[in-house]
Amino acid sequence: MSISEIFGSNVFSTSVMKERLPKKVFAEVINVMENGGNFSMETADVVANAMKDWAVEKGATHYTHWFQPLTGTTAEKHDSFITYPKEGKTLLQLSGKQLIMGEPDASSFPSGGLRATSYARGYTAWDITSPVFVKESGCGVILCIPTVFISYTGEALDKKTPLLRSMEALSTHALRIVRLFGNTTAKKVTAFVGPEQEYFLVDREKYLKRKDLVYAGRTLFGAPAPKGQELDDHYFGQIRERVGAYMKDLNVELWKLGITATTQHNEVAPAQHELAPIYSTANVAVDQNQLTMETMKRVAIKHGLVCLLHEKPYAGINGSGKHNNWSVGTDEGENLFEPGDDPIHNLQFLLVLSCVLAAVDNHADLLRESASDVGNEHRLGAQEAPPAIISIFLGNQLDEVVNQVIKGEDQTSAAGGELDTGVSTVPVLHKDATDRNRTSPFAFTGNKFEFRMVGSADSIASPNTALNAALAEAFCAAADALEGAEDFETACKAYIKDSLTKHQRIVFNGDGYSDEWVEEAARRGLPNLKSMVDAVPVLVQDDVVAMYEKFNIFTKAELVSRVEIQYENYAKRINIEANAMIHMASKAYIPAVVAYTGDLANTVAALEAVEADATTQKALLAKVNKLLKEAAAALADLERRLAEVNTIESLEGLARFFHDTIVPSMAALRAPIDKLELLVDQDVWPMYSYGDLLFEV
Repeated sequence: MSISEIFGSNVFSTSVMKERLPKKVFAEVINVMENGGNFSMETADVVANAMKDWAVEKGATHYTHWFQPLTGTTAEKHDSFITYPKEGKTLLQLSGKQLIMGEPDASSFPSGGLRATSYARGYTAWDITSPVFVKESGCGVILCIPTVFISYTGEALDKKTPLLRSMEALSTHALRIVRLFGNTTAKKVTAFVGPEQEYFLVDREKYLKRKDLVYAGRTLFGAPAPKGQELDDHYFGQIRERVGAYMKDLNVELWKLGITATTQHNEVAPAQHELAPIYSTANVAVDQNQLTMETMKRVAIKHGLVCLLHEKPYAGINGSGKHNNWSVGTDEGENLFEPGDDPIHNLQFLLVLSCVLAAVDNHADLLRESASDVGNEHRLGAQEAPPAIISIFLGNQLDEVVNQVIKGEDQTSAAGGELDTGVSTVPVLHKDATDRNRTSPFAFTGNKFEFRMVGSADSIASPNTALNAALAEAFCAAADALEGAEDFETACKAYIKDSLTKHQRIVFNGDGYSDEWVEEAARRGLPNLKSMVDAVPVLVQDDVVAMYEKFNIFTKAELVSRVEIQYENYAKRINIEANAMIHMASKAYIPAVVAYTGDLANTVAALEAVEADATTQKALLAKVNKLLKEAAAALADLERRLAEVNTIESLEGLARFFHDTIVPSMAALRAPIDKLELLVDQDVWPMYSYGDLLFEV
């Protein structure tokens, strides 16, 4: 089958609806999808029945409300289409009510205190703007209905509800901006996202024998392999046959789900790869990225592989991120981030740009928090993309434009020009007006901004909720100032100049990895939140609460709940890692080294008994014994400190204890064991090495 035949074959798309629904019903559904509102239960019944028939034809036996609770993953409860049998026979049914609403147990998901354990009722409600699809798995074929998840008392218990709220807020105030420039026909402005997804692959048999990978998703021990990424030979290199076969099958499965997987290549680190789709609306992009991660894992197993989405599965080489390419456009196809050929004279673009700078500068700490994840701790600020300090890279052209506007200089826009390679048979290239900067966490890349901080395993819902909300706030402020101005052009230019002057500090085009930038950022007053634990309290800062409440995206209670959930998640994840280290050290590493030292001691004794030279063996024995003693002491220290956890009452205190005390203790245990790996006979060593895991895929 061709790509065009495969693509979207498992999606109940608008084209499928058009074929299967009566014209009046189809028109009603499209109207609600595009303009909001509700349709009648009669319409819901017709849609649900058509959806059921379509799914059954594809082999579906069950349906589920597919939602995204605050676990960071997805959730589903399967119900069959079977009705109560009559005369020994049953009918298959999906009613409008079943389509529109479900009722999972709200007390069994993280709620951060929003729901007491004794109160269980919660609701899922169909997100009509995100396509329904069928998913093929070991359970069979399941009809999946994307939904939001809210409590009985109306609080958002998921990641999608706030995202949808933020999209509506952004649309409302972006429309006010385009109206200022004479656009009276656009009905909606939408946030679009294209998330690039990095990942590692590892042989499944080796994975299963590394309990740290099984329990924690990353290696908690491991000496560096003799070769890493220093030759840059893996990046964009030839894809191995086994990996290529995996990518081929993965593409097919994603295309069936209507996911526009386009780019595939080897990434910088050995065994690391990347997949990238074409952009889609923010909520669909969130759904599809979750589906992408699920599918990546499922397909990997069929190839005898495991897909690792942890941000830092291996120490000493690059980890994985998820570059969130974000833009904003009208329903008429106008991209508000498009500068045009002459951005200095594109007043609408300059106003939008000034609003983006204001949004990021005003809420740099919130954006940093939105990318906070336990696994991402190992990447941000660790000399790989990106640093922990939020800044914006505009490139030479726009940086020059900003400076000209602020200084009131003659206004000219730098052009891209041409690039001659000096080879007569190679065409002259039309180069972009600006270079790219991989060290920037928030970079302008032609007609979009690339938010590079998001972790590879994390949902992109929270970052996009924060981006949408911050920009909605900036648009609102600009519209409030300019609506009704007697001389709009003069007022607009003055507003742009004032805003760019105020927020220029967020612009940085240099090396984000340098120590000089850390010092410069501090002088500029930019936040440097090095840890997730430091970033979490930002959610309940007065300015953040005020913004989210003003635009009806979060209530303060919902924000407080997310603070508690993140603290608890951090503590639990580190606790799992610490316990896994204790288990591995006490059950595998230390016993193996003890046995090895015993054999060494016997060898020394045997050599000395025949008066042979045992200098080398004795030196090795002394070195191994010293490290073994260090490892045993570090293990005891980690066990002792972990026992102190039970004395800490607050979730914040618990998270900080894990960050400040347990994490350093874990590092102290790892250090001697990693050194021992390089000394102990590899036939004795109980775990696969980095070389085995990274280069034997």
